[in-house]
Amino acid sequence: MKSNLCVVHFSATWHHNVPDERCSTDLAQEAQYSNTRFSRVLAHERLIYYELHTVYNWEENICLARKVFPPQWCCLHESLLQIQIEAEDVPEISEKYEISAVPTFIFFRNEKKVDRMDGANAAELTKKVKLLSSQNAISVPDIPKPPKEDLNTKLKRLINAEDVMLFMKGTPAEPRCGFSRQMIKILNDASVKYGSFNILEDEEIRQGLKTFSNWPTYPQLYAKGELLGGLDIVKELAESGELESQLPKQTSLEDRLKELINSSSVMLFMKGDREAPRCGFSKQTVAIMKDTGVDYKTFDILSDEEVRQGLKKYSNWPTYPQLYVKGELVGGLDIIKELQESGELETILKEGQ
Repeated sequence: MKSNLCVVHFSATWHHNVPDERCSTDLAQEAQYSNTRFSRVLAHERLIYYELHTVYNWEENICLARKVFPPQWCCLHESLLQIQIEAEDVPEISEKYEISAVPTFIFFRNEKKVDRMDGANAAELTKKVKLLSSQNAISVPDIPKPPKEDLNTKLKRLINAEDVMLFMKGTPAEPRCGFSRQMIKILNDASVKYGSFNILEDEEIRQGLKTFSNWPTYPQLYAKGELLGGLDIVKELAESGELESQLPKQTSLEDRLKELINSSSVMLFMKGDREAPRCGFSKQTVAIMKDTGVDYKTFDILSDEEVRQGLKKYSNWPTYPQLYVKGELVGGLDIIKELQESGELETILKEGQ
């Protein structure tokens, strides 16, 4: 009987994948595994599709998996699929499987998660792959789905995704109604930097925001999380010359990052917030910070792609979370753990207050 084993490796760009290489080498010495190898894949929509559909229904979707993934991305062995993904690029999946450090290997078979391995141990990885590949399917409990985000929480997150946020029909490049088209022209003529959300893509948001804002039509323009108004009001402000004064001052990304970093003496950039971390790394960091008893502020980098990407370059630090004290980078989870274990973390945080 085929075991239909799937090994999902959660990794990071900065982590050298020695266990993969050693495991592939060891397995290749045995005939039944001679064609197996770990292949690097990029995490995007097709990978999400794989996680949501193919892992849980192997026999039905194995042919689809071959179509969804180009051959160079993954190795589909007769009974063994091995795939590698960036933990940071798929926070919801990483949180679902409690990925708190890399590398971590999650083993699936016949619609179920059957095992996991944390850490870089090539010999142990090889042993597990051989053992699980040779076993018949076993029964394990279903993995619970993560809770759905509350609508009001989602709306607040979207409204605050940018300093100036436009909810419209269509996109700035392709407005889907005359009112949205006019709004885009006004903002562009005023050189306003803004984010947008296409309400035609999400009926729940479309209807929910009307109630949330007590404003029955679209487009809707928000500044710093507050409703400015619809097209008529924005038109009046533009014609009277008051629009610029109603909008946040336009700042460069570097200035914005400096402002965010220094918005609190202790500042944590993470996925989610302290009440609802959205990845294992952030969850673990929040737990450590809680133990120190030190007050701190957080910023959800999932709510702002510009900050998420820009801060990596600004700090020269490729991953999240990132902890700052008095405007200076302390480091990520690994360094925070080391400082906690050495007893230095609490001192550093309190000196920063």
